[in-house]
Amino acid sequence: MISDGELFFRLTLAAVLGGIIGYERQSRRKSAGLRTNMLVCLGSCLIMIMSQDIYSVVEGKTNADPARLVAQVVSGIGFLGAGAIMKEGLTVTGLTTAACLWVVAGVGIAVGGGYYAAALFTSALVFMTLGALSRIDEWVMHEHNLFITIHTLDSPGQIVNISDCLEDLHLKVRGIKVKAAEDEAVDMGGGTPVYIELEVYNRQNVKSIIVVDSLKKLDGVISVDVS
Repeated sequence: MISDGELFFRLTLAAVLGGIIGYERQSRRKSAGLRTNMLVCLGSCLIMIMSQDIYSVVEGKTNADPARLVAQVVSGIGFLGAGAIMKEGLTVTGLTTAACLWVVAGVGIAVGGGYYAAALFTSALVFMTLGALSRIDEWVMHEHNLFITIHTLDSPGQIVNISDCLEDLHLKVRGIKVKAAEDEAVDMGGGTPVYIELEVYNRQNVKSIIVVDSLKKLDGVISVDVS
């Protein structure tokens, strides 16, 4: 049995470490932020403490395995992580946030088990990965990204035609949003005017004018803007 002081220290440390990681997520306006990560880390820490104490009570008296409580945390956190994963257009977001929740649960288990050095070192590595490496990735990707706004008629298969055109230019679509052109009248013959905003990865540094010319050749495309 651990003392009340040790219990308070472990729970507090778990909340602090979860909060540090959660703060980074919240600063980037992610779905699972400060409070979510703190609660996940705190809860997993509590369950680990309970597992240890239960084992000390039933040791030698039964074949029950209190460590199964912790095993349920590892698998059960997947349900919470799945809720953070969303599909937006052609892209999937929330994978990093879901992985972060899973790691935070591990940090809480480590603190609850008294593995303070492992918990502190893991938290530091997670914070560095989410912070420094994310900025490096954004900087590298920004150098090769193109933001395309296409004013087009929303005819059947138009998005597919645009995607095929970009693929022929060796451009990879990273994100897509469709907005209605509310200030324009509906053209019943050709379709409803819409704005399609795309973020594409221009790995081969294709010139913007080539992209514009290729997209303008598609039927229904009114205008194209590349930045």
